[in-house]
Amino acid sequence: MSKVPMTFACGLYDRMSALQTGEVQVDGVDLNFIPVHHPRDLFDRMGGGQEFDASEMSASEYITRYVTGKSPFVALPVFPSRTFRHGFITVDSRVIKTAKDLEGKKVGVQLYTMTAAIWIRGLLQHDQGVDLSGIQWIEGAIESPKPHGKPTVLPPLKPISIAANTSGKSLSDLLEAGEVQAVIGADLPTCFGKAPHVKRLFPDFKSEEKAYFKRTGIFPIMHLVVLRRDFHERHPFAATSLFNAFNESKELAYKRMRYLGALRYMLPWLQSEIEEIDEVFGGDPWPYGVEPNRKAMESLIQFLVDQSMIEKAVPVEDLFAPVRGHSWNRDTKR
Repeated sequence: MSKVPMTFACGLYDRMSALQTGEVQVDGVDLNFIPVHHPRDLFDRMGGGQEFDASEMSASEYITRYVTGKSPFVALPVFPSRTFRHGFITVDSRVIKTAKDLEGKKVGVQLYTMTAAIWIRGLLQHDQGVDLSGIQWIEGAIESPKPHGKPTVLPPLKPISIAANTSGKSLSDLLEAGEVQAVIGADLPTCFGKAPHVKRLFPDFKSEEKAYFKRTGIFPIMHLVVLRRDFHERHPFAATSLFNAFNESKELAYKRMRYLGALRYMLPWLQSEIEEIDEVFGGDPWPYGVEPNRKAMESLIQFLVDQSMIEKAVPVEDLFAPVRGHSWNRDTKR
């Protein structure tokens, strides 16, 4: 029986590399792994043109599309990208001393709708008591006066004070000049470390993030994997084959990371990092599937409701395609 050809676009992460090399095979699928190194470019190509059969995708963009009932994609509970975000809030320390000082200020963000920004606003609101309603959001690229990519994202359901950056300066330049009082998002501005007044809101961000995980059990999810709906309907077996292969590839990367006879990554204290991972996470720090990620997904969904991106919360398991051997279900009419 011939294999079904499939294009799959994703960042070339360690947990995906065995799929890219072919060391891990996808049962019944001839996988053409297409590395795309910039997430925004990938999301724009998949969201705007449905260019691939399957791809890495912004979690928030997928969920907002799904809730409309008109999503061209189905998702797998496979999470290529996860990142704690406390360390990605840079501020003008002459004005912003505490998180509450952000209220009523101008804050730069690459995209209001991006998953990183959803998580950051969620932790500011729920952990720090910040009233987000009076903040003016300035959207644009961090290191360019241009927009951040060419997204095809759904707008907020309610009026939010969002303005495009038309200053002719980058968000980094605006923060350095004091024309915005903070920048949040998926990257750090280059003025951080250069301009003495530009600092992290949480200088000891690692301790904050560890405490957040120990308190909540949440390692924030940024991206998941989607298949084009038409491809999934033609080849429904592929969801199970992919899910199993993603797990196998991740487990292989995890095993190889822990071999310390020759360091696999350019981290001089990798052994110490691994011991810290074991102490904090007490097991697999990067699980796939619905149940191990229920808290993180429910929080992301709630933040999307709070921030006027979706009207109401949806059950986590409804977001994902059925996979043989696993109990989550999905409304296939969406």
